[in-house]
Amino acid sequence: MTARLPDVAREERAAIPLPLDSAGMQGVAAMLRLDGGLLLPARAELAVDLPDPQAKGIHMSRLYRLLDERASGEQLSPPMLASLLQEMLDSHADCGSRVAWLALAFDLPVRRAALVTPGLAGWKTYPARLLAELRDGAIRMQLGVRVEYSSTCPCSAALSRQALRDAFAADFAGAQSVPRDEVLDWISERASLATPHSQRSAADVAVALAPHGERLPLAALIDTAEDALGTPVQTAVKRADEQAFALRNGANLMYVEDAARRLRLALEAGFGACSVRVSHVESLHAHDAVATASTPGWQPLR
Repeated sequence: MTARLPDVAREERAAIPLPLDSAGMQGVAAMLRLDGGLLLPARAELAVDLPDPQAKGIHMSRLYRLLDERASGEQLSPPMLASLLQEMLDSHADCGSRVAWLALAFDLPVRRAALVTPGLAGWKTYPARLLAELRDGAIRMQLGVRVEYSSTCPCSAALSRQALRDAFAADFAGAQSVPRDEVLDWISERASLATPHSQRSAADVAVALAPHGERLPLAALIDTAEDALGTPVQTAVKRADEQAFALRNGANLMYVEDAARRLRLALEAGFGACSVRVSHVESLHAHDAVATASTPGWQPLR
């Protein structure tokens, strides 16, 4: 039946004879099969180049079917992506395509234990993005994830400590010594007269992947980033966990610049080439503080 239907992309020529860097689709709903058989919804972008200036268009249904069949049927891995990219090119041999590109975006659910309370845990989702490109026979892949954390300003902490010191000196100005119990009572009543500002913050990190690696190092990437930052946001908490989190923040003051440097150092040690962008959603200012860092020579895939 389809043999009798017109095929404009194949049968007509372009009215304006120009090659295109890419043509494809974005916002494609897909299902991805991860380690352990976990099936997750995702959004995909996929494209090939169109070097033939006379070609009317690519065959988007071919790309769609390849993605649909491979993504839900096979475990997501670098070799699977490399094979899919090659099939995308093979399906467009009649267009002379030499470049295939794919991006997958999804939220990875991870169960996280509370800091202190035994048996207490909750779910966190980590937005992840996987990019892959086959260009003139060479494959490049990058894996990215967003990690949220708490950041306490070092300057604000120093100013708060100074205010606390001045208040203590004023309240006990005439005393040569202060009994221990009076000091403890004073701390209980007045130690929070000035508190440093902290805020929820986000780190978008990406690392280069070897095309022949057997697995996607999603868990390792998330853990490396969170360990470097020290104060990832929590899920389920009780008072003891909240106090433990406050202690972590107090012992882990950081500017946005500190966070970017920590992440680059940790990611390069664990994965090689990387890119980092951090944003501290300020509670003091109406604007955010941002910083970026990347391995020299890093080239993002789109």
